[in-house]
Amino acid sequence: MATTLRFSLHISREEALRYYQGSANSVVVSAENGQRLQFPAEHIRPFIDQKGVQGTFSISYDNDHKLIGIKRLA
Repeated sequence: MATTLRFSLHISREEALRYYQGSANSVVVSAENGQRLQFPAEHIRPFIDQKGVQGTFSISYDNDHKLIGIKRLA
């Protein structure tokens, strides 16, 4: 059974470049329920644009805490 949590990201263009280039390996955020999440930075690369990364996202993972996917909600 999968677990899904929501979180917001507001990453500047300069900081997003670090994630895109691979010099930052992981992203750490707080979900809306207060739970701390950490996941590989490669999973936000599809969401990086000229402004960086902005928006509300959902993350899904299985019972073994293996990441299933991340989706942009807004």
